[in-house]
Amino acid sequence: MTVPAEDSANRDRAAGKRRRGREMALQMLYQLDMGDTTLQQVLHHFDPTDMVLAEREVEAEESPESPPPATPVSLSMVKEAHEYARRLVEGTMERVEQLDGMIREQADNWRLERMSAVDRNVLRLAVFELAFEPDVPKRVVLDEGIELAKRFGSDQSSRFVNGILDGLLRKHHFAGRMT
Repeated sequence: MTVPAEDSANRDRAAGKRRRGREMALQMLYQLDMGDTTLQQVLHHFDPTDMVLAEREVEAEESPESPPPATPVSLSMVKEAHEYARRLVEGTMERVEQLDGMIREQADNWRLERMSAVDRNVLRLAVFELAFEPDVPKRVVLDEGIELAKRFGSDQSSRFVNGILDGLLRKHHFAGRMT
């Protein structure tokens, strides 16, 4: 069965929105974890357009001869991603004790407080999605968590995050589909 091009484009757009939303959510969770600030302050002051502008600057530095992308990030996509990020951050913070408990249970010999702030918040975010976002396939959550760890964490972060999330997937039954 062939998937119509429009359906495929809509899925790609939704995946891009969620990926960008996860990146925003991780940045907000990191701010909350590291600073003396409240959830309301972080949500109020986080400006998603700063993230897009920074990405464009990096892309321009990396390939100055390249033309701009064929599908530039639209303001509506950024707003949708920001809404998704808000939902993830609010949900994660509402259940942070439960999520931390699941991570502690899986992370043998690792105290949550000893984990890097990036790894800890990638795990919180991913475990929230596994447990409370049944419409997102579990393999996608795992892959996205690993990618966030690669992008924002240390050289060892992606392996660490992969191990914890894979173990949680084996140990728990989370609602939703795997792929």
